[in-house]
Amino acid sequence: MPMSVAFENRLYPRLDEIVAHFGTPFHIYDETGIRETGQQLKTAFAGIPGFREYFAVKALPNPAVLAIMADMGFGFDCSSVAELDLSRRVGALGEDLMFTSNNTTRQEFSSAMAGGGSILNLDDISLIDKLPAMPELICFRYNPGERRTGNAIIGTPVEAKYGVSHDQLVRAYEIARDRGAKRFGLHTMLASNERDCTYMVQTAAMLLEQVERLSSHLNIRFEFINIGGGLGIPYQPGDAPLDLMRMSREITALFKSFADRNGSMPRLFMESGRYMTGPHGVLVTRAINRKEIYRTYVGVDACMSSLMRPGMYNAYHHITVPGKTDRSTQVVDVVGSLCENNDKFAIQRPLPAIAEEDQLVIHDTGAHGHAMGFNYNGKLRPKELLLGSDGTISLIRREERLEDYFATLLFTPDTLALGPDSIHTRDQPAN
Repeated sequence: MPMSVAFENRLYPRLDEIVAHFGTPFHIYDETGIRETGQQLKTAFAGIPGFREYFAVKALPNPAVLAIMADMGFGFDCSSVAELDLSRRVGALGEDLMFTSNNTTRQEFSSAMAGGGSILNLDDISLIDKLPAMPELICFRYNPGERRTGNAIIGTPVEAKYGVSHDQLVRAYEIARDRGAKRFGLHTMLASNERDCTYMVQTAAMLLEQVERLSSHLNIRFEFINIGGGLGIPYQPGDAPLDLMRMSREITALFKSFADRNGSMPRLFMESGRYMTGPHGVLVTRAINRKEIYRTYVGVDACMSSLMRPGMYNAYHHITVPGKTDRSTQVVDVVGSLCENNDKFAIQRPLPAIAEEDQLVIHDTGAHGHAMGFNYNGKLRPKELLLGSDGTISLIRREERLEDYFATLLFTPDTLALGPDSIHTRDQPAN
């Protein structure tokens, strides 16, 4: 959502000083806001014993932010070896980590099971054979197919590349049990940026129903269900936020009903990323050009390498110009310098009259902002700052430099000389 008044009050009075010291562009994250959201999540689900948030590292993979999550008692949802390593560097071990990958190699599973291990959440029944050994605790990602709808961001379940199908689910757990697994969890992830709490309640109900089905068929007990991430935030002013308290009340009631029928209840896990950090980050950039042709373009010193969501998804990110009101607006496109016409942060947006050197604040970049950056056109990703709860401003990632861009071109030469018998053309087929 557009940044809170409290975040503005913490940031805006100091913004000139921060820009003068660090330069633009930069993402800056609000520790106080992140901690408040984390506490709201814990309070909302306090009625389910053992509730735990596994922060989705892909949303904001910075050790300074991960350390805040660890301090709140959260685990980490990881989808790559790099994300596992980042999480381990802030002290996460074993069941603090959930490895939810897809299209995974044997080497990646070996890394996930080494270094204290992690909870393996398998995306496909065939991946059982790629495990170095069957761990004691195993989880599968469930894809219900036509039994549920998805949303525009993640796709409908039938079309999604993720998960074990409904018809495969019993067999997957049966194989895992027979190969030595003794502890079980069940996961799904069906939507992204979903603000309808009813959808998330239905997802929890679906998983609890599957737990009863699987337990009956296989005589196994489930320790947890993980309803995934996908909790949405309102990017546009006026959008209704997710009703977290209603969602928690209805899910807690489902769990208590499950316990009444079965004598106990599993733990509830979720892996929010965007919901935890998205509203608590902004991209601060500076107007450097103004172009008047068929439209008015305001050029800034950031581009899609700093925030690709508007260009990739046509996503809306609110923009404010500190120190200027909306009393006199102009309709402009806010653009970067990339050689792509979709390198735009706003299209035909009414904004206060912007002059060169004005600061623009692009909201809701605390998730999938810096993390989705890239180097097309040789553009370099910006620095990241943390506005600490103690009022300090810390550099938590420096900006990329040209030497970083060229670093992978510096290596010891390695050439494979192919013999004449290994080279064939269409006119000279191999015998």
